[in-house]
Amino acid sequence: MPSNLAALAIVATARGAEFTVKVVPGASRTRVVGVLGRALKVAVAAPPEAGKANAAVAALLASVLGVKKGDVTILSGQTQPLKRVAVVGITPENVRAHLAAT
Repeated sequence: MPSNLAALAIVATARGAEFTVKVVPGASRTRVVGVLGRALKVAVAAPPEAGKANAAVAALLASVLGVKKGDVTILSGQTQPLKRVAVVGITPENVRAHLAAT
């Protein structure tokens, strides 16, 4: 993960953490790309149709962060490249630690 991980804006909530994700659907492979501004940039192979890309984002984040897929919720931006994501049961520090290990 790039050294600009500290620039990622992660907010602690009562249940976990929230942050912004920039999604690139239809990529050649699904992966965490890095940090773009204050958002986490991810690429997913799924197309941006019928919620497929959103499901792929949730699955990717759950896998990378070590939580269940149901613990990842897209709060806003369902049809936009910039999405606000909530993850239950994890702190901002743990998010950064898991992302640094990828």
